[in-house]
Amino acid sequence: MKPASFVYHRPTDLGDALAALAEVGHDGKVLAGGQSLVPVLTMRLAAPGHLVDINRLAELRHVTVTGDAVRVGALARHTDLERDEPAYAVLPLLRRATAHVAHRTIRNRGTTVGSLVHADPAAELPAVLAVLAGEVELVRAGGGRRLVPAGEFFLGPLESAVRPGELAVSATFPVPPAGTGSAWLELSRRRGDYALVGVGVLVTLDAEQRVTRVRAGYVSVGPTPIVLDLTDAVAGQRYDEAAWAAAGALAATLVHPEEDIHATAAYRRHLVAVLTSRAAQRAGADAAGTGAGTEGAE
Repeated sequence: MKPASFVYHRPTDLGDALAALAEVGHDGKVLAGGQSLVPVLTMRLAAPGHLVDINRLAELRHVTVTGDAVRVGALARHTDLERDEPAYAVLPLLRRATAHVAHRTIRNRGTTVGSLVHADPAAELPAVLAVLAGEVELVRAGGGRRLVPAGEFFLGPLESAVRPGELAVSATFPVPPAGTGSAWLELSRRRGDYALVGVGVLVTLDAEQRVTRVRAGYVSVGPTPIVLDLTDAVAGQRYDEAAWAAAGALAATLVHPEEDIHATAAYRRHLVAVLTSRAAQRAGADAAGTGAGTEGAE
């Protein structure tokens, strides 16, 4: 199949892009990496009248590390984030999750912010933004600007908070507190497929290496990324003696996955328990400096 006819816009700066989006309104789509949008257009699951290609906006291709966050521009490719050493140094979970996004050829073109806007509940980056309590910056012509927290950004399957005329220009991923380790685990039928269940876990330890916080974000478990606080299951326990299986068991009681052609709800709940306990154990070891959180790159 071929896409339905559309008017193609190729702005050369941010002002032109915002002006084009303001003009086309509901009838426009933004093209960045195109790894999700182009297949949707080709299958005619969407038929916008206008396509605004932002690939000439070089100022939006950046990964910026500050003392307390990693800020990713709208044109930063997955591979840019995956290979960015300063970002990995302060926030390893970004690389650990991004390495599981599809295949390297797709990561070379797809964009991190585009994945957030696409809001696929089976995608890794929305769950990472959610578990880190990050935010997305939206701008529009005339100087309008909104900072939307992750908890309000993902509205439903393939539905984000971006309004007609707005452009998502960056996403901010906060750096967790000192003493925090991370891990990412997922299970898929084949490497590069969407995960049946995926989980990113953050574990924070005190000076005595006792658990003070456990936070987990999930993909393919609900219509939007799900974030759970599992601290009560292991609070006060040393990371190397903690009942991580109890954290997994608690998580399984808090999720309500739906059955589909890929897995039953019961199987997904089982995966939540198993993957959570394993990822939490690895994140605890990562926080203590005795283990890694599974980068898993190809």
